[in-house]
Amino acid sequence: MIRIITAALLAQLAWGGRPIEPTAAQVMVAAYSGVINPASAEYLTGAVSAAAQKHCAALVIELDTPGGLDLSMREIVKAILASEVPVIVYVAPAGARAASAGVFIAMAAHVAAMTPGTNIGAAHPVQIGGVPGAGKEKEKVDAAMEGKITNDAAAYLQAIASRRGRNVQWAFEVVSRSTSVVSSEAVRLKVVDMEADNLQDLLRKADGKILPDFKGRPVRTKDAGIIRLDMTPRQKLLATVADPNIAMILMTLGVSGLLIELYSPGLILPGIVGAISLILAFYSFQTLSASFAGVLLILFGFLLYVLEIKITSYGLLAVSGTAAILFGAMMLFRDSGGVSVSWSVLASTVATLAALVLALIALTARVFKRRPKTGADGLVGQTAVVREDLLPEGKVALGGELWRAKSLEGNIPKGAEVRVEGAEGLTLTVARKS
Repeated sequence: MIRIITAALLAQLAWGGRPIEPTAAQVMVAAYSGVINPASAEYLTGAVSAAAQKHCAALVIELDTPGGLDLSMREIVKAILASEVPVIVYVAPAGARAASAGVFIAMAAHVAAMTPGTNIGAAHPVQIGGVPGAGKEKEKVDAAMEGKITNDAAAYLQAIASRRGRNVQWAFEVVSRSTSVVSSEAVRLKVVDMEADNLQDLLRKADGKILPDFKGRPVRTKDAGIIRLDMTPRQKLLATVADPNIAMILMTLGVSGLLIELYSPGLILPGIVGAISLILAFYSFQTLSASFAGVLLILFGFLLYVLEIKITSYGLLAVSGTAAILFGAMMLFRDSGGVSVSWSVLASTVATLAALVLALIALTARVFKRRPKTGADGLVGQTAVVREDLLPEGKVALGGELWRAKSLEGNIPKGAEVRVEGAEGLTLTVARKS
């Protein structure tokens, strides 16, 4: 007994007389607001791995999304289901939503929570890629394909809900009927586990919750330290680029830069900016599984713009190019919970391109109408002085040079002023200046 007391005293002295305290729990928080795409998938799956590496008590994903891509969503769900630490998906702040792909992510979480004033639902899948067909056969194929996609998504969400002990029937309805509920109703229907006013309230309410995936070990989040994990600059850039509206703007910048470079070769900067913007736009289209037909129509429209500058079509090629770009942009994406081009962006980009092409056409026409300033043709309209009687041929002085000239109005005496009317080889044709 004396040995035990002595050992305890020595240990306390070794720590400077301070009692030994357990290490405080830490919670990692990853906030994401926007469309679910490859950049967001990289960020959120990386957050799951980082929370495990730091031995955090839990990972909180603050989510606000209108939905996004199926492949990116499934990547995030897989990471959550295989997570070594509890994952809490918190739909926040007030006014946020977890729609479409966001429903799958929220229901895959070990703990799902919502702040008052948020909603969850509308998870009916929409196919956003592919080449469109035509007629009734296309409608039949689309209906059959949509049915397959819907059934697959419903079964996937039901499996997730069953694993987490959540409302399996609602999981089916939210996919098949695109239902949506507010936070209080989601708690009542057992779609999510709780409402929380803020992050601290969430950590307090989640504390002590028993999770089957962790062998009955309770979550310890009360009074935990907060570690914020932000997106890297690269992820922020890719997330920004992988937006349909940004993609359309980049496409407009790209084509505008290349058109300016083609019109005025050697400027360099417009060509460089245009090429970079065009590459980023195509990256975004590939990331978002854009329709091939839509991309081809847009490229065809740009080709018509280039031809309008080179060929006189009295605006027909420009009008056709504008129509091709408009229809192509409309076909790029079908509205899929956030993966679509807004009408305002579409109208502004098409109007910008049309205005640019019209300006280049006007400049080209002005250049063609401009009077030549070099050679014999550039002398037309200028005033010369007769240095040798024109009978009807002789010599005139023009710009400090002597030219052989031929009168169009009979003989003209020496010293008279004449106006250059044209040139026949190296002989100017002149007339009396009135």
